[in-house]
Amino acid sequence: MVIGGGLAGSEAAWQLARRGVKVELWEMRPRKMTPAHNTPYLAELVCSNSLRAEGLSNAAGLLKEEMRLAGSLIMKCAEKWRVPAGKALAVDREGFSAEVTAALEGLPNVTIIREEVVQIPPEGIVILATGPLTSPSLAESLKGLLGEEYLFFYDAVSPIVTAASLNYQKIFRASRYGQGEDYLNCPLNKEEYLRFYEALIQAERHPLHPFEEEKVFEGCLPIEILARRGVDTLRYGPMKPVGLIDPATGREPYAVVQLRRDNREGTLYNLVGFQTNLKWGEQERVFRLIPGLEEAEFVRYGVMHRNTYVNAPRVLLPTLQLKKETRIFLAGQLAGVEGYIESAAMGLLAGLNALCFLRGLEPLVPPPETAHGALVHYITDPLHDPLQPMNINFGLFPPLGLKIRDRIQRNLALSQRALVSWKAFLKKWVA
Repeated sequence: MVIGGGLAGSEAAWQLARRGVKVELWEMRPRKMTPAHNTPYLAELVCSNSLRAEGLSNAAGLLKEEMRLAGSLIMKCAEKWRVPAGKALAVDREGFSAEVTAALEGLPNVTIIREEVVQIPPEGIVILATGPLTSPSLAESLKGLLGEEYLFFYDAVSPIVTAASLNYQKIFRASRYGQGEDYLNCPLNKEEYLRFYEALIQAERHPLHPFEEEKVFEGCLPIEILARRGVDTLRYGPMKPVGLIDPATGREPYAVVQLRRDNREGTLYNLVGFQTNLKWGEQERVFRLIPGLEEAEFVRYGVMHRNTYVNAPRVLLPTLQLKKETRIFLAGQLAGVEGYIESAAMGLLAGLNALCFLRGLEPLVPPPETAHGALVHYITDPLHDPLQPMNINFGLFPPLGLKIRDRIQRNLALSQRALVSWKAFLKKWVA
């Protein structure tokens, strides 16, 4: 029984079903929606449409390659629905989710049940993959089982605008350092930047509930919170102009807002790094101060939502099983990882280890030098209690044991070591 049809739950169900296991995949949408979802599709992407960097010089790229080698459904569908995004893997949001849904609906071993699960089933093998917006009733059931309080922070989502509403006389196409033309770039001079900055830090935000403490994941900070750290913070973050030359001036702009294609047709673009919790009317007012967005049509506003996860070092084994009840596996962001691809990777591991458990075999822990292993070792290490979720990065990997001064070459060496270990590890699993 897989509870939750997001990236992790979809991947877990796929890994089990294609190995002959009958799976019930429970997803409460569309019968009961969340504050962040808009469609009934499985694996809906609610924040960015980017699965982050490609290539083995990047830890996210390595994680995706490990998933490909393990026959990942998420990677298969992402490749089919990818859209231009420079050196990153971005997808047509709706096409990708529809593809995942169709793939699982087409598997005879998968039964998709569109109902809310309000409590943890008392028996049977269960994979909980309900994600950052776990329903309150199921969250209470899990809290009662664990005897632990949940940790939580907030995810913020970037707005999306229509391509037809943009002013292309002020926008230029380019990726950084001349690597293609996958992004739309809105250049700002110093005066325009300061006007935008002042409006942003003074704009009204949606209030949080009085019983909620704001704990924002550092990698997904709302842009208005980031801006309050200093007038130049944005120019060294989401609005950095480095590597971009404005053809109108022949120079780097003072600041840049990048737009990334959000669908294959190129009719929708999201504001890169502009996750926000501003009130909707304020988003229009402030973001239309950006050159090229003066008349932008917003088809989705940025929102901020609660993201729930367990304190994995206390309650979770490196096999993703609950210490208190090993028939129950956690996957995705609920397990304490952050990010789309990391969540799907934990779904892959949970699915394969649930298969081992079902067949009376010892569930396996991937080696720490692999990307999957680095993640599970991080989230379950007692040194990280209380847990702060983190994206995959090479800082989580054991050192190489030899000095390589060049960062790219060092990262490539870490990736090559990881892939050798990962391929050997995959052979241990039941085919």
